Amino acid sequence: MTTIFLALSLAVDAFAVSVAQGLSPCFKKIDVVWLALYFGGFQAGMTLLGAFLGSHFSDLVGAFGPWIAFLLLAGIGVQMVRSSRICEEEACSTGLTHRRMLVLALATSIDAAAAGVSLGLQQVGVLYACVVIGLTVGGLSAVGGLAGERVGTGLHKKAELVGGLVLIGLGVRSLIL
Repeated sequence: MTTIFLALSLAVDAFAVSVAQGLSPCFKKIDVVWLALYFGGFQAGMTLLGAFLGSHFSDLVGAFGPWIAFLLLAGIGVQMVRSSRICEEEACSTGLTHRRMLVLALATSIDAAAAGVSLGLQQVGVLYACVVIGLTVGGLSAVGGLAGERVGTGLHKKAELVGGLVLIGLGVRSLIL
């Protein structure tokens, strides 16, 4: 049961970012699959990495993790806000790219490395936990992308502006919490 709660708590940021990405007028149905694969894969992988690297990595994540998350999330958010102010055809040329997905997945999975460290110290099957985390985060990311797309339909540029502001807010929140 603890593993499921951990997976749900790790999925919150990925879900919010997926909703923000779904708000974009450039969002396509196939992007739902990419959201699930990137976010679920990175969360599971970073959890596994944290479990194996142990307490040394925990100190690094604790010290720099919030700043890294802030810079990555705020950077993508600013990019989305900017693209909300240009014509739709030009904005869609820089839509949900694999590069953007990589940055977002990394930004939202930094806390998973710290969680992995704690799993490595407990009597929890790390591989089992990684699978549960990956599937949970992937599934909720797909749902978030679809929800964002549904809300964003018809709102176009305003939705992308809101999505960018949400990402900037998540970045700022990573510094505060």
